[in-house]
Amino acid sequence: MSNAVDLGFFDAIQASMENEATTKDNIRSAVRELDRTNRNITAVLNRVHSSSKDQVPALCAQARIYFSDIQNHINDLTKLVPTHQYYKYNGLWSGPMQQACFLATLTMYLEHERLITVEELEGFFAVKVDLDNNITDFQISVEEFLHGVVSLTNELSRLAVNAVTSGDFSRPVRIGKFLKELYSGFQLLNLKNDSLRKRFDGIKYDIKKVEEIIYDLTVRKLIVANTEPVQEATSTGADVNA
Repeated sequence: MSNAVDLGFFDAIQASMENEATTKDNIRSAVRELDRTNRNITAVLNRVHSSSKDQVPALCAQARIYFSDIQNHINDLTKLVPTHQYYKYNGLWSGPMQQACFLATLTMYLEHERLITVEELEGFFAVKVDLDNNITDFQISVEEFLHGVVSLTNELSRLAVNAVTSGDFSRPVRIGKFLKELYSGFQLLNLKNDSLRKRFDGIKYDIKKVEEIIYDLTVRKLIVANTEPVQEATSTGADVNA
């Protein structure tokens, strides 16, 4: 008489579970390396808050060196993620990828005072951005890109404060103009009520913070409202290019 339960069925399930656990462990190991490189870049770029504007290009150049390491980490991840299972494991690296997108976006802003383009972001990571929401292999999702852009607004509001401390009174005006244009761009998007939507709502508080700085500088007659700072912003290319 044959057994009513085929134990081989459970053996197959156990083997599948072990394979999945091994895949997750390998992905987590690669993500830890990505996160470590993110921290290295963050440590470099954090110095802009205590550096003169003449030192910023050197800091950006130093940060860019680390992005080649991020390309290697992403390449390692692409080899570990099983075919057609991107979304199954995406949660393991999405946070660090959002941070990497933010760091690339911040680097580009510090270099050119404008928003990074999709093509430029792809150049930082040597991987495509999924604009069609149809990921079949490893790509940067639109949500990861946008989370990085939202993080930029908070960092720039902090930079506006520290720029005043270092005597750069025109930078907050340029930052304020940039953030307002960026906010207008986000308003064109039909964001769902999720974490990205909640973070987008926080942009207006960053704008308000910078506006208060500009108001204080104007009252103290440290800047001339709507004249020199705005002209300087135009000359340095502070436009937001989507």
